[in-house]
Amino acid sequence: MKRCFWVDENNEIYVKYHDEEWGVPKYDDKELFELLVLESFQAGLSWITVLKKREAFRKAFDNFDIDKIIKYNDKKIEQLLQNPEIIRSKNKIQSTINNAKIFKQIQSEFGSFSNYIWGFTDNKIIKRTSKELAVSTPLSDKISKDLKKRGMKYVGTVIIYSYLQAIGIVNDHDLECFKY
Repeated sequence: MKRCFWVDENNEIYVKYHDEEWGVPKYDDKELFELLVLESFQAGLSWITVLKKREAFRKAFDNFDIDKIIKYNDKKIEQLLQNPEIIRSKNKIQSTINNAKIFKQIQSEFGSFSNYIWGFTDNKIIKRTSKELAVSTPLSDKISKDLKKRGMKYVGTVIIYSYLQAIGIVNDHDLECFKY
């Protein structure tokens, strides 16, 4: 069975993520928020680092409950900074709290974050058509710009493109991959 070039076949976490999750369309706001947070923490690191810490992130961030995260205070931030199981970046933790608030605003405006994010493609999946793998596109540029305008942090075009791949708006599996 042929997988995408980036999958380490010896790493069970990576194989499972690729085979069962990456590129599968997601519409649930809780899942969409979790992946947005994880993508923002990945900035400057490898995705496998984040995947290995995913369960610890879920526990540390109250299972990505937005209503709890928007209420995080300095004490909770300090607690997170002391947690060796997660990526300890004060800027990324603070941006998660900030982004949760904006995520809620987007939900109010569009009925759901899913409506907002999928609206950029009229609910269509963009399928990779060439062997070349992009790190950003005009679509990720547009979404990144809009999220930044709304006040989100750690949502640059490269992070957003990776996010679009993760949530299935962009099917970027290799043309030879069994998931394509």
